[in-house]
Amino acid sequence: MSWGLPIAVGLLLLFLANAIKVINEYERGVVFRLGRVLDAPKGPGVVLIIPFIDRMVKISIRIVTMDIDPQDVISRDNVSLKVNAVLYFRVVDPTKSLVNVENYLYATSLLAQTHLRSSLGEHTLDELLINRDSINSKLQTILDANTDPWGIKVVSVEVKHVDLPSEMQRAMAKEAEAERERRAKIIAAKGEFQAATQLREAADQFSKNPVTLQLRYLQTMIDMSSSQKTTIVFPLPLDMLKVFKDKLS
Repeated sequence: MSWGLPIAVGLLLLFLANAIKVINEYERGVVFRLGRVLDAPKGPGVVLIIPFIDRMVKISIRIVTMDIDPQDVISRDNVSLKVNAVLYFRVVDPTKSLVNVENYLYATSLLAQTHLRSSLGEHTLDELLINRDSINSKLQTILDANTDPWGIKVVSVEVKHVDLPSEMQRAMAKEAEAERERRAKIIAAKGEFQAATQLREAADQFSKNPVTLQLRYLQTMIDMSSSQKTTIVFPLPLDMLKVFKDKLS
């Protein structure tokens, strides 16, 4: 029995198994032929390579979500903070991500940590708490420029949490309470001012027409007499006695 045909079929199947590669929609394949990169990345779909001569490395082009570990940051006004962030990026040039950097995930993580410390240290504590959007945009621009030689596009950077020291939290709570008290006093002062203005206008009206003052007295007596158990001592205006004095004279 000849073994030539089975061996040939086996070698053909082995060749095809190593020659045919399937690349998913979210991947690209960088082919190295004897150590040199061949043209543009391959895929998606079925790709043919030469076994034992070509070597293909698959690179995912999906957006990667990377959690940046909390970093010790000293703000411009000398406040010690712990800040962490989230980085979103994707590979736009698979060839550069393999050739220009050894491990683009590790390199991007270290770069993000370094620039997170340096960039946030240029801002005061109030700016870090208020101008979060502008700081995120600035970080995204810096990281995108530094990762461009690696074939990486930084999509977004989000500062997730700013951890304040306990003494700073107490100081900010006292400051917020003092601010609330200040606003309450301003509102009360405005109310007193408006009440005084209304009273002054009412006094001007009473001075122009004394009869209105007498009517006000009578209305006050009616309101106070509604209670059955109240003894009322009410001063009688001298203007009302003047009428009787004129008649007697």
